[in-house]
Amino acid sequence: MHQSFRIAVREFEPFESAIRRQWEEFDALAHSGLALELKVFDLHSLYRALFEENGLGSGEFDIAFINTDWLAAAHAAHCVVDLAPFLSANQPEDYPSGWTPSLLRLQSIDNSVLGVPYHDGPECLIYRKDLFLDPEEQRNYARRFGIPLRIPETWQEFHQIARFFHRPGQRLWGTAIAGFPDAHNTVYDFMLQLWTRGGSILDADGVICFRTAAAAEALEYYRSLMQDREAVHPESLNFDSVKLGQAFVNGEIAMMVNWFGFAAWAETCAESRVRGKIDLGAIPHAPGHPSASLNIYWLLVIATGCPRPDLAYRFVRHCLSPAMDKLLTLAGAVGCRKSTWNDPEVRSNVPHFRRLESLHSEARELPRRADWPAIATIIDHVVHQAAVTRDPIDELLNQADRKAAKLQGQSSSQGMGSGCPSLDA
Repeated sequence: MHQSFRIAVREFEPFESAIRRQWEEFDALAHSGLALELKVFDLHSLYRALFEENGLGSGEFDIAFINTDWLAAAHAAHCVVDLAPFLSANQPEDYPSGWTPSLLRLQSIDNSVLGVPYHDGPECLIYRKDLFLDPEEQRNYARRFGIPLRIPETWQEFHQIARFFHRPGQRLWGTAIAGFPDAHNTVYDFMLQLWTRGGSILDADGVICFRTAAAAEALEYYRSLMQDREAVHPESLNFDSVKLGQAFVNGEIAMMVNWFGFAAWAETCAESRVRGKIDLGAIPHAPGHPSASLNIYWLLVIATGCPRPDLAYRFVRHCLSPAMDKLLTLAGAVGCRKSTWNDPEVRSNVPHFRRLESLHSEARELPRRADWPAIATIIDHVVHQAAVTRDPIDELLNQADRKAAKLQGQSSSQGMGSGCPSLDA
């Protein structure tokens, strides 16, 4: 048995600093005799290490960060510990009433609880209120377009305002997109575009289907925005959500659609150039359709290969305490407890927490399927091709449909519980 406590962490400085401090406070009382060993990964590498390289089952890690996209695959592969018996025998404080139901639902599968919520924050519009409220900007916008400058409600307004604020010579770009093809934010952006146009990725029979009018409109808009050099940050194809958030913190972006957590980070990190200058709004939508948000969150899971699950659960329970959830939040991430969201110090540092429960009320969830990581790879490819080519949209969607049909046929014949699909499928 190795003499360190190994945690696989998603690369994000607030995660790394918070989990270290949480371990220090835990071990000061537990006296485990173990040294903390963090293994830090970007998204794609994290999935590969945990699932494709069997890091969860082999004993490589004791605990891991996983996001809710991967839960059905983890359940199918039996590679994370069911926490239901632990939670029943030694409940965290205020469990489960201290969390919103939307943060407890996805990890509950077949009476098992596969993890506990660690970091939250639905997607939303994050914008520079200092720019939108500036009287001179308002006059110039009204003079140019004949209408008042306001927070964009439709995607057409979003694009127009992005072009208005696009000033590369001042190191200010109208917007930016997390377009790096890692099968995550490209997928989320596509789903938001689809939902806010009244579309769905599933047909009436629950089959993945790309060949719809809403999907075509979504992809056409994404292409028009991504390829507009007069509206979008030139590094967008290299940005994941963290790098996009960093560009916003640097003061380079007028507005973006990104996770709530990056608004919190912009208000708490020492080097932020936009602290006190930002606000949140609903994600834009197509005319005649409502806004939508996306509920994805990060969990702590205990690996089935962990040689000390009792100690691991004690640490997980420690991280769920009010003090540790608040510590995580003040480090720049987003805790999951309602007590944290309503904490006076937290709200003083990050006033946007007053909006978090309302954002949850309109947040939707991705299909919970064991083959979702492979479906996400298909979406990732079609969105990336839309961004970097002029290939006909119908052709791209037809290709995606053929791949999805083949995958779903295999899943049906093999059974959805046959194991974790490769992200490179």
